[in-house]
Amino acid sequence: MDWPWYTLMMAAGLGVSAVIWSGRFKSRPEMVVVYVTGLLGALLGAKLGYVVVELYTHYGEGDFWRHALVGRTILGALLGGYLGVEGGKKLAGYGEPTGDVFALAVPVGVMLGRVGCLLHGCCQGVACSGGWWAVTGVDGLVRWPAAWVEFGFNAAAALVLWVLYRAGAFKHQLFHLYLMGYALFRIAHEPMRDTPRVVWGVSGYQVLALVLGVFTVWRYLARRGGALRGGPVAGE
Repeated sequence: MDWPWYTLMMAAGLGVSAVIWSGRFKSRPEMVVVYVTGLLGALLGAKLGYVVVELYTHYGEGDFWRHALVGRTILGALLGGYLGVEGGKKLAGYGEPTGDVFALAVPVGVMLGRVGCLLHGCCQGVACSGGWWAVTGVDGLVRWPAAWVEFGFNAAAALVLWVLYRAGAFKHQLFHLYLMGYALFRIAHEPMRDTPRVVWGVSGYQVLALVLGVFTVWRYLARRGGALRGGPVAGE
């Protein structure tokens, strides 16, 4: 049986984030609205992000509609989820920051998603000459272990964020730290991924990662400015 591993592991990642979220906010039933809008924002952002940065490059190919159906990107999911949470908090009338909880859940969800990539054979690295670190792609070519590298980055990020959370450091800023770190990682790592290039060797995913990074820096500074002024801590 050909299991839909990518979809299954993505669902597992969502399940993990739901468990962490419910454990943190089980006494606040209105936060269900925030979780649902964040989830919807992530799903919509994942699809729209893929459509903008890659789907058009497959136009005219025989498997275009397969790409249109299953294609999505974690970069768009992160940005869409952030905006979805903000919208949900306004609907629920909840003004306190929630990002530290997301910071603990999201890297674990991304790790599970990359396991799905490994089992499904998608999100491959560029073809290379080989080495002890190389993997064999679904097409039989020796490739850079892109999914493994991203799995490792998110495992390290999850550990660092957990230590910071336990120490009470960067309070209300942990999710911003993760988003900035992930954006920088994707910009640097993208040349090793087998993705379409837009111009001058730059991929659409690098552009989207830059947008995510700039947006997050702006939100980080806004949060920091509010804390320094002693006013309400705004934003996700």
